[in-house]
Amino acid sequence: MNFFEDLPDVGEGEVIEGVAGFGQGKVRIERIISGGHASAEGFWYEQEEDEWVMLMCGEARLLIEGRDEALEMKAGDHLELPAMLRHRIDSVSDDALWLAVHVKCADT
Repeated sequence: MNFFEDLPDVGEGEVIEGVAGFGQGKVRIERIISGGHASAEGFWYEQEEDEWVMLMCGEARLLIEGRDEALEMKAGDHLELPAMLRHRIDSVSDDALWLAVHVKCADT
């Protein structure tokens, strides 16, 4: 599989595809195609897993609980999102493509 090829049509929302998994389900790697679809109004992610995410293509603006300013991201930018940290995608470009790594916490 080539990460940048055979991208599905996102239609009315983003598409999340599993790329790989390790450690008996403790680590999950995903390709996320956003295609201009930000988080729904009022929706916040609050995941039970730690996440590392890299924006491979495009641009995005994230809102993260506890930060005064939005985080502007461009291709190549990455960040860690600890479990239970509320965050949302405020805006995202039509060509946004993410690489996400989710790691289950020891106590979940």
